[in-house]
Amino acid sequence: MKCYYEELGVARDATDADIKSAYRKLALRWHPDKNLNALEEAKERFQLIQQAYEVLSDAQERAWYDNHRDQILRGKNSDYTENCLDVFEYFTSSCFRGYEDGEKGFYAVYREVFEKLAAEDAEFVDDDSDIEQIPSFGDSKSSYEEVVAPFYAYWQSYCTKKPYTWLCPYDVKEIRDRRILREVEKEMKKVVQKARRERNEEVRNLVSFVRKRDKRVQAYKRVLEERAELNRKKQEQNRLEQIRKRQREVEEMRQNHKQIGHHNNDEYEAQLKQLAQDYGDSSADEETETDDEEDEENEDDVLESGDEQLYVDDLYCVACNKAFKNENAYANHETSKKHREALERMKLEMQAEEEAFLNGNEDEEHSEVLQDSELDVLETDNSKDEHPIEPTEDRDLCGNDNVDHNEEKDSCKQEDLLTILKMSILLSQQKIGIYVEMIMWIIMKKKIPVNRKTY
Repeated sequence: MKCYYEELGVARDATDADIKSAYRKLALRWHPDKNLNALEEAKERFQLIQQAYEVLSDAQERAWYDNHRDQILRGKNSDYTENCLDVFEYFTSSCFRGYEDGEKGFYAVYREVFEKLAAEDAEFVDDDSDIEQIPSFGDSKSSYEEVVAPFYAYWQSYCTKKPYTWLCPYDVKEIRDRRILREVEKEMKKVVQKARRERNEEVRNLVSFVRKRDKRVQAYKRVLEERAELNRKKQEQNRLEQIRKRQREVEEMRQNHKQIGHHNNDEYEAQLKQLAQDYGDSSADEETETDDEEDEENEDDVLESGDEQLYVDDLYCVACNKAFKNENAYANHETSKKHREALERMKLEMQAEEEAFLNGNEDEEHSEVLQDSELDVLETDNSKDEHPIEPTEDRDLCGNDNVDHNEEKDSCKQEDLLTILKMSILLSQQKIGIYVEMIMWIIMKKKIPVNRKTY
């Protein structure tokens, strides 16, 4: 067998570019179509060139080849005994001819190799059933699920059953010193572990080499790729169908709203934009549309305005001025769009009333000061009435000159009474307004039930 580097005519430290360039030149030179006079020789040489390039172009396979190059070229591993199969002879495509089921074909050759490996372990296995459970390599027509997949699953995790006790350089029977025996056993344990590890790596690497070139595995990979592509197309088709379905639903809603005269272009444009974003997620659109329907359904559960009974606190909505018969109806009403809008309006009104209430208190204090001053004036006037000033020729009772004293006295009293009446009415109106605002505030905060019939 010839070295792969020599076959391509490159050095062992050649780069990937050098290997690729050498392969192209030799492939053109030894291609069978260009060597019709020596067709058989050209086919054999061209096959060796392809095999060398296939190994050296793969970084992992090239590293393994460099580590075991001498063993592969010799054809025998000096560490092996005669009852151990040299697997390095089968790390080449020259060991088989074609992928047919013939005697020298790919499947026949490697089926025999793995049968020999299984037979080597059989003599070290106590239970014969373990040997029967080893999967067969099969042939070119074997099913992947039933034969090929179980075979590679077993051999890719291969562990040899050989004890390798024959590698011990000492005769344990002649050792009498226990201390020396323990040292020999420790050394032997290391030798056995190394031999088992190397054998497992050799067989597993052979399995990887065979699997990479197995046509059955390649065909199954193509089937998986076709299935994946088919599933991808189905998913894409379903996605497009959902988009078209959602578009039809939006268009139907648009037409229905046009017929009843409640069409809103902005609303439906927003729905179309949402459709483009979530590819048919209709949960957000349906929420707004169902709010009004749920609120209309809840109207059946609202108590009639003529009922004389007092409403339960938890089933009365202050914002909407509605009472409900059961908790479910009240819960549905709280999630409706109308309720949320009414609640927002009520909050704004309460804030405005609170500001007006605070401003009203300031005006009330100011008016009380004015009233006190006016009352002082009235008291002064009353005291004047008790102790009237003697009339003179030039002044009347009201301090005016040259008027009829009796008429002016009656006029002053009437003006005083009107002033007192106006101040009383103004004070009463302000207090009543304050009381009403306080009562409404308590109703809003504590949800006190109110009999609507009284309103």
